[in-house]
Amino acid sequence: MTVDPTPGESVPARPRKVAIVHYWLVTMRGGERVLERICDLYPDADIFTHVVDEAALSQTLKRHRIFSTFISKLPLAKTQYQKYLPLMPAALEALDLSAYDLVISCEAGPAKGVITRPDAVHVTYCHSPMRYIWDQYHAYRKASGKLAGLYLRLVAPRMRAWDRMSASRPDVIMANSQFVRRRIGKFWGREASVVYPPVDVDIFQRSDAVSDECVWISQLVPYKRPDIAVDAFTRSGRKLHVIGDGPMLETLKARAGPNVRFTTRMRFDELRAAYAQARALIFTAEEDFGIIPVESQAAGRPVVVFGRGGGTETVIDGETGIHFHEQSADSLIAAMERFDAWLPGFDPEAAIANASRFARANFLRDFAAEVARAERLVAADSVLASERIEAR
Repeated sequence: MTVDPTPGESVPARPRKVAIVHYWLVTMRGGERVLERICDLYPDADIFTHVVDEAALSQTLKRHRIFSTFISKLPLAKTQYQKYLPLMPAALEALDLSAYDLVISCEAGPAKGVITRPDAVHVTYCHSPMRYIWDQYHAYRKASGKLAGLYLRLVAPRMRAWDRMSASRPDVIMANSQFVRRRIGKFWGREASVVYPPVDVDIFQRSDAVSDECVWISQLVPYKRPDIAVDAFTRSGRKLHVIGDGPMLETLKARAGPNVRFTTRMRFDELRAAYAQARALIFTAEEDFGIIPVESQAAGRPVVVFGRGGGTETVIDGETGIHFHEQSADSLIAAMERFDAWLPGFDPEAAIANASRFARANFLRDFAAEVARAERLVAADSVLASERIEAR
């Protein structure tokens, strides 16, 4: 039996239940750092994911209840989860999220395809549509072995169809850059707003002890293109410090000249100093956003960046760095010659101010605003539906 409140008595609001769906939780990288900030906004949220390695997670994430899909019960799921890609749509749709009023899906692998209540609000934060089935499909196939390449060729068409279909499920989609927003429109046929990911810009500081050595910082894997930097600096004789580890390390060492040195690991205080004391950061990858160039600018140093992808949005050509437009050693060498002529007029404070656009507080504000917009859209749809029913 329903009891109406007495006149003047307010009805207590039912607590809003929040679910966050993240593709997988097996390491703490950029996507997981964004997830931490979303958890700051929703400290009582439950987290759902395909597979989780709790030993790899931060204390921030461990404070939440974490549930996994049936993918986690399959053999070798913690290390071979990507091989189960064709099963992930069914795993997402098997999640019962009917108790949740707000569902936030974080997309880079399959996450947005969950089924929610009609009156629930569903927002997606997209780091990238799955590159291995869309724009980087051919590159991934070529880089895979013969058997893995055949497997991807067989599963990709079905995954593309499901990926585009499931893009209709969120009420609002946020992209982490204009670059990703354009790809969402092309591959999913959806409009998206841009909410740049959070960067802890305040933990970096300028240094007066700037060296004549540039730095390259990231994983030594093919798509990051460290070979371009090593070849360009070996040929030009400029000094380069490569900071990172990965499968390309020994190959790069073998082709590097004596002016190129390598460090596989650094404490974070050492890394901050490397940013602040570098002549410039060299960034050769085509990234969806790319946090590393923002960190360099937060430390008051310029960036020589490949002029496609998120780097074009975070580095202002001719003001906080220099763009180069082909992923080749020749293009980078030409950019370094332009950089040498431009550097005397560089203002470190302009780089710091530009980096501040990506501060954590801005992310929290813009993300919350998009959730509020989604709530208004769902509420308006509910009113329209009620009016149609009453008019019959």
